[in-house]
Amino acid sequence: MPEGHTLRKLADDLSAAFAGRRVRVSSPQGRFAADAEQLDGSRVVGADSAGKHLFLELEGERFVHVHLGLIGQFDVHASAAAVPAPVGAVRLRLVTLDGPDDARPTAYADLRGAIVCDLVGAGRRAEILGRLGPDPLRPDADPDRAWRRISASPRAIGDLLMDQKVLAGVGNVYRAEVLFRHRIHPLRPGNTLRSGQWRAMWADLVELMTEGVRTGRIDTVRPEHTPEAMGRRPRKDDHGGEVYVYRRTSQPCLVCGSTVRTGELVGRNTFWCPRCQPKFRSRAVRSATKETGRAGGARG
Repeated sequence: MPEGHTLRKLADDLSAAFAGRRVRVSSPQGRFAADAEQLDGSRVVGADSAGKHLFLELEGERFVHVHLGLIGQFDVHASAAAVPAPVGAVRLRLVTLDGPDDARPTAYADLRGAIVCDLVGAGRRAEILGRLGPDPLRPDADPDRAWRRISASPRAIGDLLMDQKVLAGVGNVYRAEVLFRHRIHPLRPGNTLRSGQWRAMWADLVELMTEGVRTGRIDTVRPEHTPEAMGRRPRKDDHGGEVYVYRRTSQPCLVCGSTVRTGELVGRNTFWCPRCQPKFRSRAVRSATKETGRAGGARG
């Protein structure tokens, strides 16, 4: 599932291509047809994201709420010589409707495979945002909101970081990597962390995710652990980016050489280095998961 940096970059791309312009709105697939008809010919105000939610605002305080889910794609073409016929199950298509004197290039965008594509008003948008924890990519985010929940909870920090009501936008990759970078075992109870540890993790997430928006990929290794610095081959994975532990099960840790491990945590695979991230000594924690040397049946 796309993580928060992907949605933030998508919102920026949509705003750059469509903000201030009238658009032809259609639903070639048909599932958004009635709402598309209401929006057709409207002017786009802009786009914004919060966690894994995207909001495309059109005049009249109307918002297209999108959640991409596991397979959703929103392809933005900011400059097109011609708009091709839609390919595949396009739920939503946007095409600019500029006048003959407008020198800006034609732009279009196609949404496919999203689990949510709804037309909502300002009240519903506020309700959705109100259910989310702070997003490290939003300037109005308050990390203390997340800390109050983390510091009061006996749940594993690896579980809490993925709970969008606690912290919005962090997925499995950023979860695994920020815990490694701060030497925290994913099963450590949230209420055993110190506030300074949380503050450091939050600042790290802000920096890492902001860089992810800029590059369009997740890179978490420090300069001394890049392929060039270590003389190793670049990582090959469909998620791209250089990482410490995510999907590196049974491979040597880039820092200490220990074997990276994985285990299931609340239905998802989590990854860690047993030496760099020593297990928190608690009987409840020891029984919470079964360690394995290879990826199990949970989703990565």
